[in-house]
Amino acid sequence: MNLMGSKRPRDRELIYLLFHKPYQVLCQFSDPDAIAGATVPGQDGTRSPRRTLKDFVPVAEVYPLGRLDWDSEGLLLLSNDGSLQHRLTDPKFGHPRTYWVQVEGVPDQAALGQLRTGVRVKDYVTRPAQVELLMEPPPVGPRIPPIRDRKSIPTAWLEMTLTEGRNRQVRRMTAAVGFPTLRLVRAAIGPLTLGGLEPGQWRSLTADEVAQLKALVNHQPRGEGPRSRRPPSNRRRS
Repeated sequence: MNLMGSKRPRDRELIYLLFHKPYQVLCQFSDPDAIAGATVPGQDGTRSPRRTLKDFVPVAEVYPLGRLDWDSEGLLLLSNDGSLQHRLTDPKFGHPRTYWVQVEGVPDQAALGQLRTGVRVKDYVTRPAQVELLMEPPPVGPRIPPIRDRKSIPTAWLEMTLTEGRNRQVRRMTAAVGFPTLRLVRAAIGPLTLGGLEPGQWRSLTADEVAQLKALVNHQPRGEGPRSRRPPSNRRRS
């Protein structure tokens, strides 16, 4: 759903979109496994094809600037600006990405310290990250379908800001310190936040937001980029 009206962009102009990707949506405009009959179960027990960006964003010639896993939610940028795509996805141009992460259990100070300073994941150690334990859940609605509920084990929400984006990195980091990720929502990329977008909604970036995004990536290579503005969330405890 486009919150900025139904007007389509003109041919060959640069397009910049912000999309709130729902859970269980492929981060591409087609499903490469559809021909093999890939489906997912619904809440009513029936099976249906996997959803893609095409089911939500009817704009031609744009592509994701980065990725979100099928089982992750939140902010996804789309554009036809190849130069911006390169800088947002090239690891040497590290930029802040903020996530709200629901984990199984309540991380203690030792686990939080490990996440902040770096965690060994397979053959590498993650870069330092900003990690806070939230006192209350962030402003996101319930997931459909909901997370698994184990009444004997509490859950907690973390806010994590990373400047690298390796495959399933957040999930591997929290698992490495003993607190598996149950739900993952990307809340911000640099100064851009979800704002009031509901899952499945999208809008065009304003001229000011495009300028802020380009300023974010037009900096010296990895390790010297600007800090992100945090998205509004609840008070934290460390």
